[in-house]
Amino acid sequence: MSTPTAPRSRYSLGSTKNLVYSLFAVLGMVLVLILLVPRVNSVGGPPVNVSATAADVKEQSGWPIVEPVGLPSGWTPTSVRYVRVTDNFMTWHVGYKTPSGTFVAVEQTQDPSRAWIAAQTNRAPLEGTVEIAGRTWEKYVRDSKVQNSLLSVPEEGSGELTTLITGTATFEEMGTFVESLQPVG
Repeated sequence: MSTPTAPRSRYSLGSTKNLVYSLFAVLGMVLVLILLVPRVNSVGGPPVNVSATAADVKEQSGWPIVEPVGLPSGWTPTSVRYVRVTDNFMTWHVGYKTPSGTFVAVEQTQDPSRAWIAAQTNRAPLEGTVEIAGRTWEKYVRDSKVQNSLLSVPEEGSGELTTLITGTATFEEMGTFVESLQPVG
């Protein structure tokens, strides 16, 4: 004796109408999920403690490094490190995001090679000089990659470090940044 089977549902037979209803149900659920799930506008890294790292690097290296002090509101530190870069030069780096959303960094090293300067300026051509905060800076502009740089090379034997200000910031923003640079105490 065989058991009777339940009759098939008319819904399971499929129709264009049922397909459309299913599609709308799935799209409705997806829309609800999109509206409910929060989205971030930007991703930030961990907090950057420039002063503490600067003190450690100064103690470790003995170099007369600088850090920005008293920048106007809206300037946010994004990176700080003391690493070996082009031609094996140890380099002090502090990067900031400007109020306009561009980036600027100070890079310092001792007696760098031409290759270090070329790499840090992204091989930008020299466009002249500019006076900022009582110092003469070489001005480099790389239009094709949007990178501006200011370079100050001290006199030989002065004990100062070569200082490079570089990034996507305008030269006006770089001037504000340069004026805030103070020796790490």
